[in-house]
Amino acid sequence: MTTERESVGILDPFRQLFALERDVLVLSVAMFAFSLGFQMTNRFLPEYMVTLGASGFVVGLFGTFSNIISALYPYPGGAVSDRIGSRYALTVFGLVSTIGFAVWLVAPNIGAFTIAGVSIEPWLWIFVGLILAQAWKSFGLGATFAVVKQATDPSRLAAGFASTETFRRTAFLIGPVAAAVLIGFHPAFTVSFQYVLVVAVGFGLVGTVVQHYLYDPSADDIGSTFAGIEQVRQDLREMPDPLRPLLLGDTIVRFANGMVYVFFVLVVTQILQVGVETTVSIAGYSYAVDLSPAAFFGYLLGVEMLIALLIMAPAAKAAEYIGLKPIVGLGFAVYAIFPILLINTPANATALVLVFAFSGLRFAGLPSHKALIVGPAEQGAGGRVTGTYYLIRNTLVIPSAAVGGYLWEFVSPEVAFTVAAVLGGLGAGYFLAFGKEFEAYQRR
Repeated sequence: MTTERESVGILDPFRQLFALERDVLVLSVAMFAFSLGFQMTNRFLPEYMVTLGASGFVVGLFGTFSNIISALYPYPGGAVSDRIGSRYALTVFGLVSTIGFAVWLVAPNIGAFTIAGVSIEPWLWIFVGLILAQAWKSFGLGATFAVVKQATDPSRLAAGFASTETFRRTAFLIGPVAAAVLIGFHPAFTVSFQYVLVVAVGFGLVGTVVQHYLYDPSADDIGSTFAGIEQVRQDLREMPDPLRPLLLGDTIVRFANGMVYVFFVLVVTQILQVGVETTVSIAGYSYAVDLSPAAFFGYLLGVEMLIALLIMAPAAKAAEYIGLKPIVGLGFAVYAIFPILLINTPANATALVLVFAFSGLRFAGLPSHKALIVGPAEQGAGGRVTGTYYLIRNTLVIPSAAVGGYLWEFVSPEVAFTVAAVLGGLGAGYFLAFGKEFEAYQRR
């Protein structure tokens, strides 16, 4: 026996990623750049909107609008790639996303104005920017799943996804922390967040240039199989049976999370109002640390993602011994518990660090979850199965943030987060009771 399965190094996912062919690596670098720009900005947008005059209910509507885009973009993205080719589609999507970051940047400077008696508030431009900023994400979801499935032994799918996810999620760690540093440069959040947006625009431009000039799509058939609405209907009918309980449980859990996800930053900045003001001594020198609640939130996201990066590869390896289902169930359970923990956390920096570290454990199930989605698909159909799964889930989750926003604004934040936790628990329980194990892992 080899010792391949005996241990997992933290850097192993990166080594596996850099062993891939150049074109896949180029796309991964572009994905990293756009993920970095998006993660520097997206989690802070609710606070940005509130400073521009939006209510909690409007923030909830923004979350639902984001859900709509996530559900509707992938298939039109495939149609565009059919029309103009993969390389130019990637370039167009990259430029459009970068313009979206720029719209967010200039939103406060546009100010409020009236058209035909209707007042246009600055926060409305955050919606407009989102339409553009999410464009690049419309292209690669199904393709990424299909590439990993084709290149990985069925019994090691979770490990394969751990490699790509660890690389991508590193941007999720760096982005919010970098944003927190930039937010600390000016006391007015609107101004300091514009610093963040300038950097995001820069990353968008870099990602666009890299993928346009270094990516060779000559052997790439991504986007060539889109056959219109009838193809969607056929894919829905032919979804593998083992995916159905996973899809239902996952949809319930994601609906619950979607109810409160956009409000995490507001709990820290508006309700708990926890920042950090202390002095740190290093090597005989003392440094004053003064973090606003918004900046501190960025570091909390960094803690969350650091735990995620540390746990994903070992959890994927553990799945090879105990199966995918228990690992996915663990992730769902953390999703369910986190809202009730956060809304009841005392206004204390240490307590918040611990709560967000706990939240990072939900990513333990992410590679196994992806393996459980694409594993039952026939070879060559992984992209379509993945696209169908996410189309159904993301469509059903669309109203979640609006529901949460209504409860937040017109009942109470505590009720919104409690309902989300209960609903998430039901979804996690359903999956643990009825979810199916992928047969390649049952045989180990």
